[in-house]
Amino acid sequence: MMTDALRDHLLDVLNSGHAHQDFDSAVDAVPADLRGKRPAGAPHSPWELLEHMRIAQWDILEYSLDAKHVSPEFPKGYWPASPEPPSEKAWAESVAKFRADREKLSSVVKDESIDLFAKIPHGKATMLHQILMTFDHNMYHLGQLVLARRILMGE
Repeated sequence: MMTDALRDHLLDVLNSGHAHQDFDSAVDAVPADLRGKRPAGAPHSPWELLEHMRIAQWDILEYSLDAKHVSPEFPKGYWPASPEPPSEKAWAESVAKFRADREKLSSVVKDESIDLFAKIPHGKATMLHQILMTFDHNMYHLGQLVLARRILMGE
């Protein structure tokens, strides 16, 4: 059945790297002393990129599932206040929250009672659109994070 194949493909896309580096290995490879540094000429540190990805993924997911969800103020609410994490623990918490929301998104994909092609009740987009937009957004910024790490490490 096409929807089963589509769901399998979406889960694969959300949870693996394939032709690009996956989220888990990318964030695990950023040394603690470089997380709050911006490469010369770059607008964002690895911390800023991680938090932005986390906040945006959470917001898209919550908006898609809850008509009463209130999104952060754009664009300020989608970026951390500082290029540096407030603590080493903050990095680990952000990574854990990103992974938890990614798992929640995977659960939505697995839920056969959700019609991926139907518009979400309170918006114009389909759930499939929201999932693909989340993936696209994450990969765009993950590429930036990998590049920032490589520049900062002199690779």
